[in-house]
Amino acid sequence: MDLSEKIAAGLLIAFLAVALLRVFRTPLRLALKLLANTLLGFLALWILNLTTAFTGIGLGVNVWNALVIGVLGVPGFILLLLLRWIL
Repeated sequence: MDLSEKIAAGLLIAFLAVALLRVFRTPLRLALKLLANTLLGFLALWILNLTTAFTGIGLGVNVWNALVIGVLGVPGFILLLLLRWIL
C-alpha cells in the first residue's frame, strides 16, 4: 500500500465518520440528554435518602426510579412519591 492509497483510505474513513455523525447527531444528543437526566435523578434520589431520617420520605435508589425522574423530571418525582404513599 503506497502513500496515495493510504491518503485515499484516510479521506474515505474521515468522510464516513463525518457522515455517520451527521446522521446520528439527533439520536446521540437525545441519548446523552437522557443519560445526564438519569444521573441527575440518581443524585436527587441519593439526596432524598440522606434526608429520610428527618423527613420520613424515602425512595429506593435504583435505575427505574432514576429513569422516571430523568424522563419526567419533578412530576416524575412526585409520581414516585405518590405511588410509594398509595402502595
